Amino acid sequence: MENMAPKYKRVLLKLSGEALAAGSDGILNFDFIASIADVLKKCRDAGVQIGIIVGAGNIWRGRQGGEMDRVRADSMGMLATAINALALQDTFIQKGLNTKVMTAVEMQTFADRYVTREAVKALEEGTIVIFGCGLGSPYFSTDTAAVLRAAEIEADVVLMAKNIDGIYSADPKKDPTAVRYDELTYAEILAKQLKALDLSATTFCMENDISAYAFELKDPMNIYRVIMGERIGTEIHR
Repeated sequence: MENMAPKYKRVLLKLSGEALAAGSDGILNFDFIASIADVLKKCRDAGVQIGIIVGAGNIWRGRQGGEMDRVRADSMGMLATAINALALQDTFIQKGLNTKVMTAVEMQTFADRYVTREAVKALEEGTIVIFGCGLGSPYFSTDTAAVLRAAEIEADVVLMAKNIDGIYSADPKKDPTAVRYDELTYAEILAKQLKALDLSATTFCMENDISAYAFELKDPMNIYRVIMGERIGTEIHR
């Protein structure tokens, strides 16, 4: 596998906030983030261009706001993704990775405003680009932000790093008979009502022919394995 060319040349990696916490007592596990950085350096050295969408479930989810106004609660979630994006950037830079944070809302003191052509230019120069604040609008999940950014930057695939090793017919923690799929179409996801991507993201991918790959992040080397074409997790296509 070391001498193989990568299957994907430009990827959009979706990292959940929970993944960044990785069992830590705090909101971030910096040792785990450092291990992700090591793998991304290996990918970049293989010529892969890397964009990242980061969630914020380790800090805030809009639905935990109780009776809060939905727009305000989602705004807090967007701000929380910016915190995670800056944490990733700091660790990546320490690991020798040029990294740019671009946010969907204006916060020029901390990050650049997202502009597609600027993001693509940075990717082509070998810079890792982290997209914060989702789409900058309430009611849209980071799933939807990930697939839209993937379309805009013309990524070859959306890599969905999850806490389980793919997409199952049911929750494998609750149903011992659940079966993992090696491959799925978006139409099958909708028909079977599988919990892979949210409805908006699934429909968008199907309409825009965006490929995705779901796999377990517990071992960050899985990122490299998928990029190099190893068959792990679940491949999703139109």
